[in-house]
Amino acid sequence: MQPYQIGLHLTIKTEKVNKQIDEKIIQGCLKKDVKAQQAFYSFFSSSMYAVCLRYSNTKEDAKDILQDGFIKVFAKLNQFSGKGSLEGWMKRVFVNTALEHYRVNKVYMQQSDVMDAKQVSTEAQAIGKLTQQEILSVMQQMAPGFRTILNMYAIEGYTHAEIAEMLGISEGTSKSQLSRARVIFIQTWKKLQDVKK
Repeated sequence: MQPYQIGLHLTIKTEKVNKQIDEKIIQGCLKKDVKAQQAFYSFFSSSMYAVCLRYSNTKEDAKDILQDGFIKVFAKLNQFSGKGSLEGWMKRVFVNTALEHYRVNKVYMQQSDVMDAKQVSTEAQAIGKLTQQEILSVMQQMAPGFRTILNMYAIEGYTHAEIAEMLGISEGTSKSQLSRARVIFIQTWKKLQDVKK
């Protein structure tokens, strides 16, 4: 694989300039050039931080995951095959880093004894209109295990089989955790709405 084949989708005015910058930044990162790594980090840090925030309890946890994730990206950048987007590949690295973070701390194993409840369609419609910040706020209030499953399935698009493999649980557990996570999301959202009133 040639490093210049990796597309960064930088928001620069022309595609020609874009390719020149892509090649320089990627080749620099592959050579462990600090300036290239800083440029790479500057471009991707905010989008990857958003991924980290979805999997963490606090901003400090998210920053730790972000740092660990970039260390892994720089160490494994030569393994990116060029198939698909670089950002998509990186996102997977950051999700796996977040999962490892919780696996080490055994946080993802926490469960809640909240019983399943029927979802009301009007609530689901209201939740569908939430902003990203509101969704993040609700998710950060949830137990890490439920938040992780909900993130992986609803936001990242992993299947239950993939989630089960990545977390070391059964598909059935993944499905039941997702069902409970949706209920908890609605309950948490309602509590936050009550606080605002």
